Amino acid sequence: MASNSFGTIFKITTWGESHGKAIGVVIDGCPAGLEIEENEINEALALRAPGRNPYTSPRTETDRGEILSGVFEGKTTGAPICILIPNKDADSSKYEPIKDKLRPGHANFTYLEKYGIFDYRGGGRSSARETACRVAAGAIARKLLQKYGIKITAYLKQMGNVEAKIHDENIETIRLLTYQSEVFCPDREAASTMMALIENAKAAGDSLGGLIEFIAAPVPAGLGDPVYEKLEAKLAYAMMSLPATKAFEIGSGFQAVSMPGSMHNDLFIYQNEKTLTRTNNAGGILGGISTGMPIIGRVAFKPTSSIMKPQETITTDKEQALFQLPPGSRHDPCVAIRAVPIVEAMAACVLADALLLNRCARI
Repeated sequence: MASNSFGTIFKITTWGESHGKAIGVVIDGCPAGLEIEENEINEALALRAPGRNPYTSPRTETDRGEILSGVFEGKTTGAPICILIPNKDADSSKYEPIKDKLRPGHANFTYLEKYGIFDYRGGGRSSARETACRVAAGAIARKLLQKYGIKITAYLKQMGNVEAKIHDENIETIRLLTYQSEVFCPDREAASTMMALIENAKAAGDSLGGLIEFIAAPVPAGLGDPVYEKLEAKLAYAMMSLPATKAFEIGSGFQAVSMPGSMHNDLFIYQNEKTLTRTNNAGGILGGISTGMPIIGRVAFKPTSSIMKPQETITTDKEQALFQLPPGSRHDPCVAIRAVPIVEAMAACVLADALLLNRCARI
């Protein structure tokens, strides 16, 4: 299994399984001299951690990361940064009765086909537990971006048929309202409806999907490289590498197909000594390179595959079977909620890498 790293200069490599002793990340390429403390990483991890409220998984991981290397006296040294996150609340007993059944919507079938072995305890390496490592790396990437004045936020834009409305375009305001919400939605009215949807889904033994929007600004013009290293391609790669993702779009996204060119084109203007555009259908990227406008994208997450409803399946011996999670199983009713800080972290890693790569663009 060789695909455990992401990035070119700001490069992260994650390791560990859902029910192993620990998970972790090694971050290579972070410049020396960046101030970072463990508490900053742990504040980010706390946003993603399960067991926060009735709308997420009841698994109670505290998710406290420990910096093992690459930081001295509160500053990065330029050496690889290793962060360890222990697994403290893993309960593998719930997976014993179902270990020989193919779980609908899960990766045990494909892992068995490819590798001939699968760690069924919580999904092993395929589990979203791995994303805690990305959040830890993202905390460092965000700190690097802050040195250049770049801010990032993400929020739950849609759950089911309920869509949030944003009334303030200020990133800090959106982020504040997002993390005040139990479902990471800055629109209080929409958030309330979303919570009711979750309660109904849980009562029915079912789950829900969601759409997350991320915003980065102010991003300098010039980040990203054509042809195969386009900034939107890197963002898509980052987001679609997350568990349960099913679609990605940038700017106007799929709506662009119903717009004429005269409407979709973002017209250039010169304002406050900056070249800008009147609209931002491009999502802040043209030709794979940032324009200086806010970078705006969205990521769709499927409904959680682990549901309490019984489902037809087959065993690893190809026999018909009924799949049902054991009582007491712990899963998110909507994975998109806890994916908000993960999307934010991956956007930060992409932009940090692009920022460092841009130093090599010209003399």
